Amino acid sequence: MSKVTLKVIAKTLGISTSTVSKALKNYSDINEETKTKVQELAKKLNYTPNSFAVSLRMKESKTIGVIIPTMVHHFFSNVIEGILKEAERNNYMIFLMQSNEDFELEKKQIDLLLSKGVDGVIMSLSNKTRDFSHLQKVIDSNVPLILFDKIAKTINCSKVLIDDRKAAYDAVTHLINKGYKRIAHFRGDLNPQNSIDRFLGYKKALLDHNIEFDPTLVYICDNNSDFSDGFNSAEKLINDHGKNVDGLFTVNDLIAIGALDYFNKNNIKVPEQIAIFGFSNWFMTKITNPSLSSIDQNALKMGEKSTEILIKEIDYKHKGIAYEYQKIILDTELIIRNSC
Repeated sequence: MSKVTLKVIAKTLGISTSTVSKALKNYSDINEETKTKVQELAKKLNYTPNSFAVSLRMKESKTIGVIIPTMVHHFFSNVIEGILKEAERNNYMIFLMQSNEDFELEKKQIDLLLSKGVDGVIMSLSNKTRDFSHLQKVIDSNVPLILFDKIAKTINCSKVLIDDRKAAYDAVTHLINKGYKRIAHFRGDLNPQNSIDRFLGYKKALLDHNIEFDPTLVYICDNNSDFSDGFNSAEKLINDHGKNVDGLFTVNDLIAIGALDYFNKNNIKVPEQIAIFGFSNWFMTKITNPSLSSIDQNALKMGEKSTEILIKEIDYKHKGIAYEYQKIILDTELIIRNSC
């Protein structure tokens, strides 16, 4: 069966397509009898508007491209929920892509989204992204770009993030205030800005509380910061320092859970012998044994706010109104559980 169009409805009723269009949009200059006839026939024929044709007329696709490093991370799943919620509220469709922490794939995905004519792009960078020319390409194409969580400081666009340095500082300070002094840090790769900032927050908390920074207590987790990184780094930590360490702050919860698994399997009591503080507040942190203290990043709000700003910039662009880039810093919260 061929698709029902405005022309089909108009021909059936013996009126113009413009009259049909106005009747379906409930314009006041169309009489009520005509509106009723048009709307009833449209319903009977299962008429749906041609969104592609509307997009061509409006010079917008009502689509947003979203690129995230991974979908299995609890933080990103919550961000996506926020993006979808706000996009749906504003009648936008989402193209969701996963870079899998692969810089080359991330570049290809940018090209694909631009070729599809998306109205804007929301993304969090991969851990391997060191060149930002593909981001500049988005901006040069006059497509609004929002970066969240893992950002590029040198790219001039709106950004939504947390104060990673302060959050890490607060977590380590909590450990210190509870009496822990030899605190290790399992950090992310050397490149992502949030990994850098969490390390700097850890280091500053130690120095501000007159605890000497020991670089041998810092372990780099470069295997996409996963469970095995935490387990293996915990083994190295104990082999290197034995009982001469009583606290651990990790760059994310998955690493913290990996470390906890190692400690549990080797009869190292948490928090009696070593306390653990994670980052992201995964749902799993509530059910580990013991439950893990963590930092809530307000991920749902991050997704909603990123989309809200992007849609505003898209709207301003179509109206020819200049807009200023925004940098939104969302609040975080320490979630204290039994691991410290």
